[in-house]
Amino acid sequence: MRGRKTLKLRQTVNGIFYLLSTAIPWRDLPERYGSWRSVYTTFRRMSQAGIWDKIHQALSKDADLEQCFIDSTTCVVHQHGLGAKGGSLFKA
Repeated sequence: MRGRKTLKLRQTVNGIFYLLSTAIPWRDLPERYGSWRSVYTTFRRMSQAGIWDKIHQALSKDADLEQCFIDSTTCVVHQHGLGAKGGSLFKA
């Protein structure tokens, strides 16, 4: 058999969900989801075709808002990353 292996759509979408939920780089996607390049290409094509927007609209159309979750993340900036040119923003 010659040519590329075709991935099952479910395997590819699971890979996309895994990547988005773990925030890993594309290259670190586990091999069980297939080649990261194939998964990325599928993600990009679905994004350009507006498929993710359609899925979001369909799922949020009749949303049960009984349980809502809010994620709170705290970011800390290094002392040199305050952004002030030539010194600190805060003067003692």
